[in-house]
Amino acid sequence: MRKYLLIGVSAFVLGAGTMAYVSPIAQATIPSQKAKTYKLLELFGDVLATVEDQYVTEVDDKKLIEAALDGMLTSLDPHSGYLSPDSFEDMQDTTRGEYGGLGIEVTSEEGVVKVISPMDGTPAARAGVQAGDYITAVNGQSVLGLTVNEAVKQMRGPAGETVAITIAREKSDPIELKLVREVIKPKAAIARMEGDYGYVRLPGFNEKSTDALAASIKDLQAKNPQMKGLVFDLRNNPGGLLDQARGVADLFLEGGEVVSQRGRNPRDIQRLNATPGDILNGLPMVVLINQGSASAAEIVAGALQDRHRAELVGITSFGKGSVQTVIPLRGGADGALKLTTARYFTPSGRSIQKTGIEPDLEVAQTKDQAQDIANRVWFSEASFKNALNADEGKTRKGAHVPAEAPPAGFDEKKDDFQLSRALAVLKAGSVEAVPKLPKPQPKIAEVTAKAAAVGGKPPVEKK
Repeated sequence: MRKYLLIGVSAFVLGAGTMAYVSPIAQATIPSQKAKTYKLLELFGDVLATVEDQYVTEVDDKKLIEAALDGMLTSLDPHSGYLSPDSFEDMQDTTRGEYGGLGIEVTSEEGVVKVISPMDGTPAARAGVQAGDYITAVNGQSVLGLTVNEAVKQMRGPAGETVAITIAREKSDPIELKLVREVIKPKAAIARMEGDYGYVRLPGFNEKSTDALAASIKDLQAKNPQMKGLVFDLRNNPGGLLDQARGVADLFLEGGEVVSQRGRNPRDIQRLNATPGDILNGLPMVVLINQGSASAAEIVAGALQDRHRAELVGITSFGKGSVQTVIPLRGGADGALKLTTARYFTPSGRSIQKTGIEPDLEVAQTKDQAQDIANRVWFSEASFKNALNADEGKTRKGAHVPAEAPPAGFDEKKDDFQLSRALAVLKAGSVEAVPKLPKPQPKIAEVTAKAAAVGGKPPVEKK
């Protein structure tokens, strides 16, 4: 069964075997491109044989070919890859919502493992792991150059064991954190009241997300029948299953389109629609997003924004606008392919690939974050050299001063500024009606502006 995510030897032998049984007559009809492909497969076999015979130490054929398969797929885009049987099993555990690990969503950037976001309530989140951190070593062993699957395998394992990870963070010396593995059961939904308004946070999109979110909202409504609206928090939500994204958006929409998928053929369009019935019965909504909101989270945020069901508060999302299909090989016995098979588009027909979802009210969470936004390009889908291209003519918004940031006197450690502004929007009735705060004036931004005026270039994030 194929699963759609917003997250071998057998293949080579099959190719060789296929060639062995092609008759001379059939060979004459093989298109030249296929002939070239077979020639390259023969080259692969020659290289493998040479490595086996002449490499300085003995090699493991299985590992070599699995690495070659993964390299082939990851060269296409950062989200395609080969999953070994063990990695495929780990992925299934993740989508089911339970596994032993640290609670970090990661990707790879030029051979370095990079954090997309820590998961709520996990060892990584409690230790202070941040989106954009680089993981350079696990238990003292470098993970530079390893695939994401190989690095993740070192971090996962039996609960209760201590794992030391070394982190490289901008403007900081290397940080070593000692974490104790836990059985990771990502909370499907977190709900509470904020005065007269409900608050629900969804940390990810696994197989339980839609049902758990619906149950949380119904519980809030039952205990608080006078609830006036809802803040839906999708910050640091790295995404997950496409069907759950549709299901979550469906909770709040009265039918109509949620998202469309478009494959290689422009005419091959699959539309996913909502069904009638809004769980909030029309109560106003605000959705919180940030740079860690990716994939399925962006599908939901984009659908609710395009359909004018909710307004968005926070900062621009990650910008992953592609869909991956997980294709088991021999029922999973030979692992699986995780292959990018389509782009997704919001109901208005926009692709957010690389560009992300821009909020209706841009609000930095802290003064430091406002300064960072003003002076560098944040890690996002656009940071990957081999990411799929954005829509023609579209680019991600560069360094700029955000519309709002915490004013002097706001306690950033105690209070959640983005949440406070989302609640203000609900109370005022809309982003347009909410009283605006003075635009922040990051000190470094002033230097950047002066440098630009004399032909200099503002600093950018070092990759």
